[in-house]
Amino acid sequence: MRDIVTLACEACKNRNYTTTKNKRKTPDKLAFKKYCPTCRTHTLHKETK
Repeated sequence: MRDIVTLACEACKNRNYTTTKNKRKTPDKLAFKKYCPTCRTHTLHKETK
């Protein structure tokens, strides 16, 4: 039931991280504040396809 999702930076749109999520418990998109090596700051990373 867990699917692999990719997280992309909101500022530069680079896909930096992958994680898993339970589609049944969290149907909405994930969003984490993580470090972006391209921007060199902590930015919001949202789930992409």
